[in-house]
Amino acid sequence: MKRCLNCTWIFDSNEWLCPGCGWQPDKSGFVPVFSSKLAQNNSGFKASYFAPIAALEVGNFWFCARNDLIVWALGKYGASVSSFMEIGCGTGFVLQGISCHFPKMRIVGSEIYPEGIAYAADRIAGGEFMQMDARDIPFVNEFDAIGAFDVLEHIYEDEDVLEQIYRALKPDGVLLLTIPQHRWLWSWLDDYSCHVRRYTALDLHKKLVRAGFSITRSTSFVTVLLPLMFLSRLKQRDKGKSYDPHKELRVNPLMNRIFKGLLHLEIWLIRMGVSFPVGGSRLIIATKI
Repeated sequence: MKRCLNCTWIFDSNEWLCPGCGWQPDKSGFVPVFSSKLAQNNSGFKASYFAPIAALEVGNFWFCARNDLIVWALGKYGASVSSFMEIGCGTGFVLQGISCHFPKMRIVGSEIYPEGIAYAADRIAGGEFMQMDARDIPFVNEFDAIGAFDVLEHIYEDEDVLEQIYRALKPDGVLLLTIPQHRWLWSWLDDYSCHVRRYTALDLHKKLVRAGFSITRSTSFVTVLLPLMFLSRLKQRDKGKSYDPHKELRVNPLMNRIFKGLLHLEIWLIRMGVSFPVGGSRLIIATKI
């Protein structure tokens, strides 16, 4: 069901024209635009980052391993899912992986920045895209699953976002989250990335429960590389704002293959039921109850 952001009318339609008040979002090409002002005045991310990120993602050990973990989790905990929405889809790298593995699934990508949607639309043929504020999602009981992958840490009002996601999910719908964790890993990379926090598992679990979710699975990942991450972040603290923010991900081909192999071993252990207590990131699967 759609929800009018002008009068809150809930309606079932293929179009965005509200039958209650006649309001509808503007469009930029084929993309409904729900929050154009926020895209122009938002400190949670920088649109200029999309180009270097898009260049780094393909083949990079971290992005590829995270994609593999997300795709596995969606298949494992959302076996009957037929509709999926990603909050903050960015360049569409995750959605592309999901659409390749689940070709019959309805794929919807949302992003605050039109620049990101342009990349995503090129990657996913047949996907639906919209520009929107995650704190005001225009759906009610609409999706079988929703994902937000390294998004919540950019938003001060993360609990508002979780409540909005809860409302947009169908009953028994599945939420998939990845987030950076451990405050002691904070560095200039977090500042550069416009993070407002790194989570603890306990903190995010409490927020999910308050929003109405039940925790199905929670595990750290990027555990095997945690010592290297910690050393890298220590060096970043000393260098200040002069450091190269992409250096940590821009590794030589041999190290990239080694890191990718280590992370795939880690994912295999997660698939076997191992839940890691610490790691650079955390995966959480939650269910709407």
